[in-house]
Amino acid sequence: MGHYFYVLIGVLLVHNFVFSQFLGICPFLGVSKRLETSVGMGVSVIFVVVLSSIAAFLINRWILVPFKIEYLQTIVYILVIAALVQLVEMVIQKTSPVLYQALGIFLPLITTNCIVLGVAVLITQKKFGLMETAVYSFGAAAGFLLALVLFAGIRERLELADIPWAFRGIAIALVTAGILSLSFMGFSGLVK
Repeated sequence: MGHYFYVLIGVLLVHNFVFSQFLGICPFLGVSKRLETSVGMGVSVIFVVVLSSIAAFLINRWILVPFKIEYLQTIVYILVIAALVQLVEMVIQKTSPVLYQALGIFLPLITTNCIVLGVAVLITQKKFGLMETAVYSFGAAAGFLLALVLFAGIRERLELADIPWAFRGIAIALVTAGILSLSFMGFSGLVK
């Protein structure tokens, strides 16, 4: 049980995909203006990442490896991710039209989010078992949600702050993201 805890904490904090590996930056910057949309996007990404990683694990183990067609991994993973994103988009559109409008173009962009494909590829490279795959993918997606929520909370507070003219807008957002990134790198001690 301790091994799974270390996998979860490692991918959530130490090797956070946004702050330590710099993946998923486009939706991170685009959706993080409001806390509500950040939570909606983060939960959607958790759903897609966990299901696509488990599907990728099963497809790799039961189809690609036995038939010796591992070279199709990337294409198959992208197809699985695209199908899951379409499912998420339809569910959100039916259950929460306000969230669907708020997420806008970023919802279909989950398909191209580097984190989603990166996790699927990494679980294959690391030769994780099914439980490790589930824990790692959940931790990676929860780390993305954590990054979005932290950044959205800070950006909402920055709207009320008296910021020098030169730093207003995206400039202060990038400076803030850099400082957050440095703080998350501190979890690893800056040593690999």
